[in-house]
Amino acid sequence: MPIVSSSGATISYDVHGPAGSPPVLFINSIGTRRELWDRQRRGLETAYRVIQYDARGHGQSSVLPGDYTITQLAQDALAILDAEQLAEAQICGIFLGGLTALRLGVDGAHRARAQPGHEGGGRHGHATLVHRRLPRARGRHGAAVPRMVESCPAGGYLGCCAALRDEDLREALGAVRCPVLAVAGSVDRATPAELLQFVHERIPRSRLVTLEAGHLSNVEQDAAFNASLSAFLAAHA
Repeated sequence: MPIVSSSGATISYDVHGPAGSPPVLFINSIGTRRELWDRQRRGLETAYRVIQYDARGHGQSSVLPGDYTITQLAQDALAILDAEQLAEAQICGIFLGGLTALRLGVDGAHRARAQPGHEGGGRHGHATLVHRRLPRARGRHGAAVPRMVESCPAGGYLGCCAALRDEDLREALGAVRCPVLAVAGSVDRATPAELLQFVHERIPRSRLVTLEAGHLSNVEQDAAFNASLSAFLAAHA
């Protein structure tokens, strides 16, 4: 399993699919691991170079003490692209991953070819709903997602909570020039649909899709999510 060093952390990742195929980088939500994207990876790996990784503080990546920043998390993603000798990639993330993708769109625009299928607003004031909603999440996702959340290292979770708390990209969204597919969940309380509407209205080359889902639409409505994702990827590969 490949690893890369980034800003004092070791980031663990997987690569699937044919070498030389268009690359797609998936960034997990807070409290989860790279497996969050397995349903998407299985549908894409024959035609795309799919990269999944554990965000800093999660899974098999380093858990460093203290607060993290979205800029650090974005640098981790770029370190993976550098290690794989990729000049650019389509970048897809949810919640923490979505905000990281937006930061890449602002600061590393030449590396983000497009941003498909992410649920990420320009500002998140909290990240505590993940734990509060575990009983309801079990009903929608089975046991896999709650197990990820429950096994997430406390230090990594809190470090990423600080990153979500402190980042505010609302005034910078207009700087995102790559195509963006924003996916909203109609009953998502952590990233409400109106927040994705806000993002959509401020990014010139964006498209908004709303699914009948809560926070993790790629799991709750994987078929619909994958259909929108595949169409977007094909249009911008």
